[in-house]
Amino acid sequence: MKTLNYGSMNVDNVYDVDHIVRPGETINARGRHRNPGGKGLNQSIAVARAGGDIWHIGVLGADGDVLDQALTRNHIHTDYVKRVPGSSAHTMLQVDSGGQNSIIVFADDYITFTDAEMDEILSHFSPGDAVIFQNELDRSPVFMRKAADHGLTVIFNPSPMEESIFSYPLDRVSWFIVNEIEGAALSGEQDPEKILDAMAAKYPSAGVVLTLGSEGAWCMRGRERIFQPAFPVKAVDTTAAGDTFLGYFAAGMLSGEPLEQVLLRAAKASAIAVSRPGAADSIPAREEVE
Repeated sequence: MKTLNYGSMNVDNVYDVDHIVRPGETINARGRHRNPGGKGLNQSIAVARAGGDIWHIGVLGADGDVLDQALTRNHIHTDYVKRVPGSSAHTMLQVDSGGQNSIIVFADDYITFTDAEMDEILSHFSPGDAVIFQNELDRSPVFMRKAADHGLTVIFNPSPMEESIFSYPLDRVSWFIVNEIEGAALSGEQDPEKILDAMAAKYPSAGVVLTLGSEGAWCMRGRERIFQPAFPVKAVDTTAAGDTFLGYFAAGMLSGEPLEQVLLRAAKASAIAVSRPGAADSIPAREEVE
């Protein structure tokens, strides 16, 4: 089975700070790093490092060599990565002394795909293959509908959680991968079990993975619910924790492994990722997880 990721790729500018800057405040950073990142890129790398076969769909600007090298180094297929003039998408991240982060993302309007390009890409994939989406690339709702019509399994991480999420064909999603904030926004509930109840009522044909950080994760498919505790570690940088979990979950679920085993491996992988700095560079290979 093949997996696509219609995903963002950003040049991450990371600042190490004692605390996340407050309104009106000026602080000094302890350090600065420039890394490959973006939820889409992180998730593709996580799928690849988990053993999955993945094609990334995205756009690189003239400064995108660091992103292209990250894809190639991780054996991710780049047939549908295109280069454009100007700069790639980029982010500004603050990472505090406890490993928590604050992120600003900027992408120019040209980071997009046409209908014809989407149709050409989908012509190389078959029903039963899968596609991953976030809310960071322009025209994602259009491609999601096309992919669902083509018979692909749609995996959706609705991040960043904005009003635009409700323009997506959410009834065509096969798996929602959400944190507490995203789950609450989609369901109108706050308690984890009530979030799952509401998601089951609104999207009865979809599975749901609800990640709760250090509190673990719930997985719901039909009437089946599984809880996976988190592994306690000292957090250094939580930037790619959710992306790591998603990538490992997607790779394992699509290979047909039992969900309990898939969730256990995803929890281990994300625990390793938060224990060291960086986004894409923090994601462990499957051999390390095992």
